[in-house]
Amino acid sequence: MAKRALGSGLNNLFGDINAVYEKNYTDSDDSMQMIKCDQIIPNPMQPRQIFNDESLRELANSIKENGLLQPIVVRQSESEGYILIAGERRLRATKLLQKEHIQAIVITAEDHKMRELALIENVQREDLNPIDLALCYQSLLKEHDLTQEKLAQKIHKSRTQITNTLRLLELSNKTQELLRDGKITQGHAKMLIGLNPKDEELALQSILGQKLNVRETENLAKNLKAKTKNIEDDKKNVEALHIESLQTLQEILKHYNIRSTVKNNTITLQCDEKSKLDVLMQKLQ
Repeated sequence: MAKRALGSGLNNLFGDINAVYEKNYTDSDDSMQMIKCDQIIPNPMQPRQIFNDESLRELANSIKENGLLQPIVVRQSESEGYILIAGERRLRATKLLQKEHIQAIVITAEDHKMRELALIENVQREDLNPIDLALCYQSLLKEHDLTQEKLAQKIHKSRTQITNTLRLLELSNKTQELLRDGKITQGHAKMLIGLNPKDEELALQSILGQKLNVRETENLAKNLKAKTKNIEDDKKNVEALHIESLQTLQEILKHYNIRSTVKNNTITLQCDEKSKLDVLMQKLQ
């Protein structure tokens, strides 16, 4: 699928989703309808995967006490019923209250725009888990061919915040799932970025088993990185000494008119006269 230009893409998307809510719909407006909850199909292009149960209960209590302050947004399905575009948390909370109907604004939207509207709504929410937020950022960057700087300007976030959130996707699938499930915090996860897979798993087990706080996790990660660096430095030193020894041997071989090459810590001799090798072997005995 071709990438849409920023001018006709992301810029307009923010206007699209805001315009829906800013328009003064009334109950008599054809676009404003009370729709049966069981007739609404979740947006199949919804990038959000985790909905916090406690947060949904809080929203349900708010709706019960104050009513639904903002209608959901749907489009008519080609078969029957409606497809949700924006407001899945509100729909889920309404279902928790066992309400049969929910107030909705019915609009028209193409499939690609449904996904994009869902992305935009999600990045504007405060309760989206960090991994799903990172995936939203990643999708917006890819589909609209944006730089992180441009995306930051459009969604009113700092470039550093977007960069740090995207880096969470460098973590292992296991770490990402634990962050999604709330078993570890974003602060914990940030400390694990940059660790090799083995050390990341070790740190993760320590966080869970010893209930480390973020500061303790930071210290552990620093120690693991320092240990890994020392091992790598020692390995480089050994390799350097090995190469130096091979180069010294190479110089000695020149005195016996034996050519040699050093590559990948290996020396290869090139000799066209057996007598030269015989002399060398005698010296080595």
